[in-house]
Amino acid sequence: MITHVPDVTFKTRVRDESIGGENPFKWYDLTTDELFANKKVVVFSLPGAFTPTCSTSHLPRYEELYNEFKALGVDEVVCVSVNDAFVMYQWGLKQGRENVFLLPDGNGEFTRKMGMLVDKSNLGFGMRSWRYSMYVDNKEIKQVFMEPGFDDNCPTDPFEVSDADTMLEYLKSQK
Repeated sequence: MITHVPDVTFKTRVRDESIGGENPFKWYDLTTDELFANKKVVVFSLPGAFTPTCSTSHLPRYEELYNEFKALGVDEVVCVSVNDAFVMYQWGLKQGRENVFLLPDGNGEFTRKMGMLVDKSNLGFGMRSWRYSMYVDNKEIKQVFMEPGFDDNCPTDPFEVSDADTMLEYLKSQK
């Protein structure tokens, strides 16, 4: 397992009111350093926006517990998925997301370098992220909760240890 988050540049979209119109966004290259350097970050990764477990449990619970993470010294809570910036934005709107930062890993580069890229062609998804969460302190990975059964075309979608409550309990135990 790697010990530090990989250096990656994410293709994101940011609001720019000077553009005007119904879609006032521009491309922004967001680096791993901007996300993780000198910060305490909780990251959770999931197979895809708009998918059942991701939409009904994974993201909503991290959103619900966001203030508790902040109270424990976490600077940012980040959800990463192998989806493009447009999909992640629309999913955030649909979910009513207010606090968790939705990070698009459209090319799967971060996920691949984390060693978490799996083939989910059996579901028609192609290459996606395995479900996991991690606590990162200044780019150093301090703890990872990886779902069991890591494998290409896994017939199930385990959701036992990458949940928000498991991460919250871990952080509380470190105080």
